[in-house]
Amino acid sequence: MPAWKSGLLMEPSDMNTFSELLHTLLGIGTEPKALTFLQVSVRGVIVFIATLIMMRLSSKRSLAEKSAFDAVLIVIIGSMLARAINGSEAFFPTLGTGFVLVFLHRLFGVAAYYSHAFGILVKGKPVVLVQDGTLQRKNISGNTFPNMI
Repeated sequence: MPAWKSGLLMEPSDMNTFSELLHTLLGIGTEPKALTFLQVSVRGVIVFIATLIMMRLSSKRSLAEKSAFDAVLIVIIGSMLARAINGSEAFFPTLGTGFVLVFLHRLFGVAAYYSHAFGILVKGKPVVLVQDGTLQRKNISGNTFPNMI
């Protein structure tokens, strides 16, 4: 018996019911101040799970080595996803944008791996601040590109 005859597929009325339930649970279209505790909590749970997935899709570097390149992703994702939770931005587009940014971070990381020049542009170069217990004042001067001047 085909799946559509056995009732395994959702009927249009079931889809409407599911959509209405989702809108009610998440408070889609509701002003941020009018969101209930339950709606903000459900949003938080979904964003938490989505963020875990995003971090698993991202490289482990973004949590371990934390160059400025990695820190930027973490700050942007955190700020953006907070807006999805508190209702100040559209929920699903904001989640989708989080995944796009993680993909872009990953893409830039691969490009930086294969292109040394792009890697320096995106991640910068490490600078020795203390060597053999001696402070390297020339590297602390605040000059971002000490070898380029």
